[in-house]
Amino acid sequence: MATENPDTRIPDQKKVGMVSLGCPKALVDSERILTRLRADGYAMSADYAGADVVLVNTCGFLDSAKEESLEAIGEAIAENGRVIVTGCMGEEADTIRARFPQVLAVTGAHQYEQVVEAVHDAAPPSQGPFVDLVPQANALKQRSGSAEEYVKLTPRHYSYLKISEGCNHACAFCIIPQLRGKLASRRIDAVLREAEKLVAAGTRELLVISQDTSAYGVDTRHEARDWKGQPVRAHMTDLARELGQLKTPDGQTPWVRLHYVYPYPHVDAVIPLMAEGLLTPYLDIPFQHASPNVLKAMKRPANEAKVLERVKAWRAIAPDLTIRSSFVVGFPGETEDDFRYLLDWLEEARLDRVGAFRFEPVEGAAANALPDPVPEPVKEERYARLMEVTERISAEKLAAKVGRTVRVIIDEVGEPDEDGDIGATGRSEADAPEIDGAVYLRNVPATLNPGDFVDVLVEDADAHDLFGVIAAKA
Repeated sequence: MATENPDTRIPDQKKVGMVSLGCPKALVDSERILTRLRADGYAMSADYAGADVVLVNTCGFLDSAKEESLEAIGEAIAENGRVIVTGCMGEEADTIRARFPQVLAVTGAHQYEQVVEAVHDAAPPSQGPFVDLVPQANALKQRSGSAEEYVKLTPRHYSYLKISEGCNHACAFCIIPQLRGKLASRRIDAVLREAEKLVAAGTRELLVISQDTSAYGVDTRHEARDWKGQPVRAHMTDLARELGQLKTPDGQTPWVRLHYVYPYPHVDAVIPLMAEGLLTPYLDIPFQHASPNVLKAMKRPANEAKVLERVKAWRAIAPDLTIRSSFVVGFPGETEDDFRYLLDWLEEARLDRVGAFRFEPVEGAAANALPDPVPEPVKEERYARLMEVTERISAEKLAAKVGRTVRVIIDEVGEPDEDGDIGATGRSEADAPEIDGAVYLRNVPATLNPGDFVDVLVEDADAHDLFGVIAAKA
């Protein structure tokens, strides 16, 4: 019996596991790292046991997030033992190594080359005599123009599109510029090319992310690049307009959702695009507070009255506009009057989706040195009051949708129950994945798939979610 010559056998691929923590921007970093590694011949492992090395992409925005990152590192070491740490908390390598001296390497945020090199050192890629004759994933992608070879950590039908890195703000409570540097915008043609490939490969919803989407291109003086024979500036309005021209393979307009939008004056220019159906009528704006005193202490613009006027004007142009935001309660020096001002502002603004955070001192943040810290019990009490107000507003706004028909993208289709009925979970244009509500459907057809767009008749609502059935066709 002939035996295989071991010198000519291609060895098994080395496998990499990934634990990705933190925000969508970090998730995009994880996708890019894994894409590079797959192009180098690595396979992905879905569990600790099957991985030759485990990457932990950490978050370092708050002390609670840092502790979660340290716990994840500890779990990976306990379950696998061969761990490489990257991400925002990678800037605190001494802290990580003091607690876990056995980690193989520590790199900072979006340091792709260093991460790949560390993986190569820890688990050198398998190389047989014929491997170099096989086109690698990145070469295939360049030739075919397809995004199929890109490693995605989100479902096939939605994708995050990161347009820039870093931030030029100096908010007193934030250390993002220290972790990720100053604003560095991607070329507009590169962003649009990536978006086009993602849509061609099955993405039906693009979520535009950055640290400050409204500032896109400021660092490059809004440099123009050729795109399909026309100059296009690296500017949020130009980007939004071009993304609105994309079409899915079946001719539909994908949803394009804007996140981390600071309310600069030029944001007004994207609202008509929403009214025209080119952009999803959704804005994620990090207001953080409303009281002029607190905003000044935070080193943020204190123009809350003008913002309310603009919100009213935006809704006049795009009545279905959803505005989501987040707020910090218990910032140093925040008085009861400041907090009441915030609650009154929220009552008038009637934002659709609101998240809140209790202020946490973060090592390196300027806010730590501010006088008059708010006691923890007061923070908790204010947090509860704010959430009560915003939940009531949300419930009222969602109740107003009962009886209406809304467009929904399907995220998950369930199995038939004992009566043969199939349920599904989706999201309306008002719902970003992972952070907003959902639309729960009953009695859907077995042919329904994730990524499908359907019109849903809303039958019921609670404080966060909608419930309905696919609308009958006229």
